[in-house]
Amino acid sequence: MSGVNNPVIQALIATCCTWAMTAVGASFVFFVKKPNRKTLNSMLGFTAGVMIAASYWSLLAPAIAIARHKNMIPWAPVLVGFSLGSLCIWLIDKILPHLHPGFSIENKEGCKTNWQCAILLVLAITLHNIPEGLAVGIAFGATAHGLPSASLAAAITLAIGIGLQNFPEGFAVAMPLRGEGLTQLKSFWFGQLSAVVEPVAAVLGALAVTTFHNLLPYAMAFAAGAMIYVVVEEVIPESHLGGYTDLATVSTILGFLIMMVLDVAFG
Repeated sequence: MSGVNNPVIQALIATCCTWAMTAVGASFVFFVKKPNRKTLNSMLGFTAGVMIAASYWSLLAPAIAIARHKNMIPWAPVLVGFSLGSLCIWLIDKILPHLHPGFSIENKEGCKTNWQCAILLVLAITLHNIPEGLAVGIAFGATAHGLPSASLAAAITLAIGIGLQNFPEGFAVAMPLRGEGLTQLKSFWFGQLSAVVEPVAAVLGALAVTTFHNLLPYAMAFAAGAMIYVVVEEVIPESHLGGYTDLATVSTILGFLIMMVLDVAFG
């Protein structure tokens, strides 16, 4: 395959678009004067809902179907891949210095560092974006196998869903940066930069599953495990900071329902 018909190129284009959605979200720092915890919590809740729904309908369910098609034990690749994906992000979480929005510098995680708060905030959202980019890349790479459960429509739907939740993610990192005293331009720049890992992760994911065909169900489950770990460990706890937990929960359900409808209707 060559040009835009190449799954790797398609994954790159799709994640450049999701990166752009992060930039759009971050650009609101030019129009909003100060961080609003109510808005941040609702946006983070929405992000969590989208990621949970995408993990099942875009990744786990197709992985099980593909495993059956390849005469594998249906649950085995999902069990292995999901576990490894969770473990991988857990290791990154323990090693990569980062600080979640809403926490003080004393609550930074990862290895010890003297990096500034702004850098640590960006790295926290960057951690969210690694499994998202990987998931999109694997979904597009899966289209090369010609399987009904791994269609181009499903990959595009997943990319749309990730793009939708990247908008609030961009906002959620740019506004705390502004609150830390950065200028509007710097807050925007670092906010959108947090998603630069998505195209990189997408290309690696697409290359992996197009090169090693039997890796596909494992890789899809790996991306799902990575996303669920991020949701449980990072996104949901952040969405419950400073009150407004009911709003965050409703937003999570809304994000889940929207992604579910997109995936079932178009994927």
